Order: sequence, then structure tokens, then C-alpha cells
Amino acid sequence: MAESEQQPGASPEDDRPPIPVNFMVPKKEISMVPDMGKWKRSQAYADYMGFILTLNEGVKGKKLTCEYPISETVEKLLSLLGTLDRWIDETPPVDQPSRFGNKAYRTWYAKLDQEAENLVSAVLPSDLSAAAPEIAVYLKEAVGNSTRIDYGTGHEAAFAAFLCCLCKVGALRVEDQLALIFKVFDRYLQVMRKLQKTYRMEPAGSQGVWGLDDFQFLPFIWGSSQLIDHPTLEPRHFVEEKVVNEYHQDYMFLECIKFINEMKTGPFAEHSNQLWNISAVPSWSKVNQGLIRMYKAECLEKFPVIQHFKFGSLLSIQSVKP
Repeated sequence: MAESEQQPGASPEDDRPPIPVNFMVPKKEISMVPDMGKWKRSQAYADYMGFILTLNEGVKGKKLTCEYPISETVEKLLSLLGTLDRWIDETPPVDQPSRFGNKAYRTWYAKLDQEAENLVSAVLPSDLSAAAPEIAVYLKEAVGNSTRIDYGTGHEAAFAAFLCCLCKVGALRVEDQLALIFKVFDRYLQVMRKLQKTYRMEPAGSQGVWGLDDFQFLPFIWGSSQLIDHPTLEPRHFVEEKVVNEYHQDYMFLECIKFINEMKTGPFAEHSNQLWNISAVPSWSKVNQGLIRMYKAECLEKFPVIQHFKFGSLLSIQSVKP
């Protein structure tokens, strides 16, 4: 590399991807149903889907408890999520007539709103601090809506977008893949479940029993990939409580089923009909492929979800260059 072309402060071993100099605060771009074509053609859609599928491939056949490297950035992300968890403990639910949507959530959210940029700056290397305002927006979008006190797959997508942005600026590397899902995303799920339980959050745009799950989708995709080619566990087994209790620490999919079993009463086939149907699919690879198709159709191609997605320099509304 010629001296004149070298990035300021770059060293020969610095293998970070080139990043835009002009970071920007992300904003909504999809305001009407016809705009959905723009989203599907966008660089953001290609990058987001590529990120989801790369991680899907990375966790294939691996247990949550397997060994993998944990980088400094991953440690910092876990610390950030630990802070969000602590704030829940410091913000107990208030007494109110309505059973759902406890207003103490707004107090908790206001703290995040105020601190998000600082939290993200603490995760980023110092030479990337200019990216904090852009990336922090996705963190704030990832924990639910403070007006409606609800949470759904669009918020979950914002957290995946947050991690995708950290990869795009080079704060996270290829070798962080397993830790990203097995440590960071798993910890994020724990914090979201605690939020949902503590503040009795409503499911955002839930399809009731016809949806896959009231709140999450991605852990079912990645969790089914973990189970591909498992020697004994087949899709039909996840509706058996004994199997779930025995294996949930190793598999994200079963962790999700365990949470559903704790939160819902009555026959599984009635409260989680879609999942019940999935248990009849013969192999985990077919489950995984079907869930990816379903995720695109039910989440990424639905205007009520994507109208809230925000676009900046890292996840851009610009069309993919042919």
C-alpha cells in the first residue's frame, strides 16, 4: 500500500474494512407501502440479510456451551447489556390500574435514551468514536417502544442491525461470530425477557397464536441451525418438556421454547400453533430454510415492521450497485 493511500492511524496489521467518513444519524425512509421496493433493493437489506445468513452458517451444528474466542469488544458489549439489566433492577414497576404496559418502562427507557451514545462510545475503539451517534440509534430502537410499551421482531431486527453496524466499522471481526450469537445475542435475549416480564410489555404487531412467537424470531433461525445434523434431537422432540429441560442450556431454540412454556398455559398446539406445525417437519435443515423464508415474508417484507427501520451511512437506503 502506497504511503499516501494509508488511512490516518492505520497500521499494516489493521484489517478493518473501509468505512464512510460521513457518519449520519439514521432516519426513516419507508413511509408508504410502495416504498417497500426501495427497501428490498437497498444496500441495507443486502447487508442485513447477508449478516443474518453469515451468522446462521457460523453456528451450524454448534452448542451454546462450545469454546470460542471472546474479544475485548464482545466483553464491552456484555458490560453494556449488564448495565441495561441493572437499570431494570433500579426501576421497579409502578402500581397502576392497567395490567399491561407498566409505565416504569418509560423511566427505564429515558435513561437509555440519555446514555445510549456514551454506552456505544465505550464499546467502540477511540478512533471510531465519530460512529457512536449513528450506531446508538439502533441500540435505542432495539429495546421496544416507549410510547406503546411494546416489543416485537422489528425491535429485535434493530439489535441485529446494531451488531451489523459494529461489524461494518470493524469493531467486531469475523472471529467474533460465535461469541456474537452465543454470548451477546443470548445476553440480549435475557435482558429483553426480563423487560417483557417486569414491565408486562405488549407484543408489537403480534399475530396471536398464528405468529411464530410473540416477541422473537432470530433465535429460532439461529437455534434451528445449531441443531442441524444433531445425532438424536429431531424437530418432533422440542414439544417434549423433558427434552427442553435437559438441553436448553446448549441450544437457543430450546431456550426459546422453555420461555414460552413458562409464560403460557394450556396445550402447546393451541398457544403456539406455528411452532407445533414446525415440530412435524422431518429435519432441522428444512426447519432452518423454512424459517428464513418465513422471516423474510413475515418480518422483512411487512410494511408495519419496516416503516420503523432507520437508514444511515452504514445501513444505506441506496440501491445495491449492479
